[in-house]
Amino acid sequence: MNHLVPTADDEWHLPNHARIVVYDREAGDRGLLTIYDCAAAQKPPTAQLLGTLESIDASAEVEPNPTGRVVKLREEATLEESESGQFRIR
Repeated sequence: MNHLVPTADDEWHLPNHARIVVYDREAGDRGLLTIYDCAAAQKPPTAQLLGTLESIDASAEVEPNPTGRVVKLREEATLEESESGQFRIR
């Protein structure tokens, strides 16, 4: 399921208040990224992607949790897949 708006090949637009829930796995295993347009909207996720979040180069608040972390964007950004299953936010 991926209903994100594409901006280019392997790049998608993330809105200002997007929330990304990152479920980390053991080293070498793919995790899960669940992306919500806005947590306050209480809508189903916009996308669920298998992979890892390698870096965040946008204004965001990152909160660790027992299964990974939650990234709350503070500005519009782009989600980019740099390699198969490796994502970054810029």
